[in-house]
Amino acid sequence: MMAERGISVDHSTVHRWAIKVLPVLEKTFRRHKKAVGRSWRMDETYIKVRGQWKYLYRAVDKEGNTVDFLLRAHRDKAAARRYFEKSIEQNGEPETVTIDKSGANLAALDALNAERGNTDKDSPEQVSEQ
Repeated sequence: MMAERGISVDHSTVHRWAIKVLPVLEKTFRRHKKAVGRSWRMDETYIKVRGQWKYLYRAVDKEGNTVDFLLRAHRDKAAARRYFEKSIEQNGEPETVTIDKSGANLAALDALNAERGNTDKDSPEQVSEQ
C-alpha cells in the first residue's frame, strides 16, 4: 500500500508499527466481546499450525459461544492453568467448568480453586468430568 504511493518502508518499520498497534487493537476488540455464560465446557485438541503441532485449548458456554482459546506447545498443568487464568481474567469466574479426564486440566483447576479458597462443592469452578 505504501509502495503504491511511492513511499518506501522497511520491513522492520512495519514490524515496529505492528508491535505498537496490535495490543491496542486487541484491547479494543476484546472490550466489545459478547458476554458468555457462567457454565463452560472446556477441551483441548492437537492441531498443526505452520507445520508445527500445537495444543488448542478452547471453551464454550451453554449457548455455544466461544469463551476463549489459547495455543500452546505443551499439554501440561502450566498450559491449562495459563488458559484458565486468561479466560477468567477476560470473562469472569464461571460457576462450573466441564472438562474431559485430562489430569492437567484437573490439576490446574484444583490449583486455582485452592489459591482462591474455593474448596466447597458450591464454589465457582466446580469441576465435573464428561
